[in-house]
Amino acid sequence: MSSMPMFSLTASAMPIARLLRSFLSPLLAYGVALGLCAAAAAQGVPQMNLPRVELQAGMHRIDAQVATAPQERQVGLMHRRDMPMHEGMLFVFEQPATQCFWMRNTLLPLTAAFVADDGTIVNLVDMQPLSEESHCSKRPVRFVLEMNQGWFAKRGLKAGSRLSGKPFAQR
Repeated sequence: MSSMPMFSLTASAMPIARLLRSFLSPLLAYGVALGLCAAAAAQGVPQMNLPRVELQAGMHRIDAQVATAPQERQVGLMHRRDMPMHEGMLFVFEQPATQCFWMRNTLLPLTAAFVADDGTIVNLVDMQPLSEESHCSKRPVRFVLEMNQGWFAKRGLKAGSRLSGKPFAQR
C-alpha cells in the first residue's frame, strides 16, 4: 500500500497558495502582536513598542504612542511607572462614539483629552491612578490623547484648543 499525501497543490493552485500566504502572514503577525499585548497586560508589563506619531499643541510637541487595535487600546498605559512629560498615548477608534476610559492597573495620574477628527479638544478629564471610575467624552469622538496629569493645564490648553498632526489632517 502506498502512502498518499492528505492534499497536494497542483500547478494551477500554486498562485492561489502564494496569495493566501501573502494575505495570512500579516494576519498571523497581527495575531501574534495582539497575543503579546494580552500576555503583557496579564503579566503587568507595560506596552512600550507601539508605533509613534508626532503631534503639536500650538508650539508644544507631543511624542504619542498610537493604540489602534482593540487589545492595544484595552492595555493603554497600564503598568507604566513613569512617562516623560512630552510623551502620551493616542487612542484611535474606527468610528466616532462616546468614548469612556478608566484607570484599572494604571499607576500614573493622567489627563484624557477627547479629541474631534479635526484635532479640536472636546473635553479634558483628570483621572486618578487605579480608579475604575468611568470618564467619558461629552460628544462622539474617534481620538483620545492621554498625557501626564497637568500637562494640558500647564500649557493653557482646554476644550476648544486644537491639536495638529497626521491623524488630524483633512480627509
